[in-house]
Amino acid sequence: MQKLFLFIMIISSSIMSTTSAYSQKWKIASQAWTFKEFTLNETLNKLENLDIKYIELYPGQKWAKGDDRTTHFSMPAQQIVELKALLKKNHVKATSYGVVSPDNEAEWIQLFDFAKAMSIKTIISEPKQEQLEMVDGLCQKYKIRVAIHNHPDPTRYWNPEIVLKALEGRSKYIGACTDLGHWTRSGLDAADCLKKLEGHIFEIHMKDVNRTDKKGHAIVWGEGVIDWNTVFEELKRQKFAGKFVIEHEYNWTNPVPDIKKNLAFFNLKTK
Repeated sequence: MQKLFLFIMIISSSIMSTTSAYSQKWKIASQAWTFKEFTLNETLNKLENLDIKYIELYPGQKWAKGDDRTTHFSMPAQQIVELKALLKKNHVKATSYGVVSPDNEAEWIQLFDFAKAMSIKTIISEPKQEQLEMVDGLCQKYKIRVAIHNHPDPTRYWNPEIVLKALEGRSKYIGACTDLGHWTRSGLDAADCLKKLEGHIFEIHMKDVNRTDKKGHAIVWGEGVIDWNTVFEELKRQKFAGKFVIEHEYNWTNPVPDIKKNLAFFNLKTK
């Protein structure tokens, strides 16, 4: 009996250690789109106060009130220097950029040059399928990843089966950025979709939603229709070690209270 008790304790300890190890790898970032009603300066200040250390920039955010500069990847070299300094000042690191889908090869090259100069490791995109070979070539040349993002049905990559087809024969630099809320709004099960894309997921756009159709909108994590227990169980099973990116597309003018609730929920589920 004593040996059985000891065995159970060892197994329990092992499971807890494994779960803790996974959660320690899990880092939270924020999509700047969450703060689209604010300038980049204001966004970075809010993230620093929220103790969020990573950001996914998007192309159209203005730097400051009365400032015509934006975060578009076509910015000149000196502006890139200034952007890096601004991020450093606010103790926030840009680790990804998107969602952005250039029209032609010249724009893709410009985008990769920008990502390289910014030390951004992952571009979030919904590239035209006829561009995939060219994009993969640029990924390998620059050693920068492209993560295919999903918007709701009927957009280009709404279903994980379409993403899997696009990934066939591609290098390790092409993967997926999975938007759980958009899958759910398309009538798909988030955990099932994650399972289909196992081994290909670079980062996760985190949103819960209040219903399973296109009228659904973002809501505080755990208060919507997504089964988060199965989501986190699946990610732990996969030993997922990418970033969770907050993309809270609701309460646009005052998102911070909801984000604080999201962070508390995440910490509770992953402790």
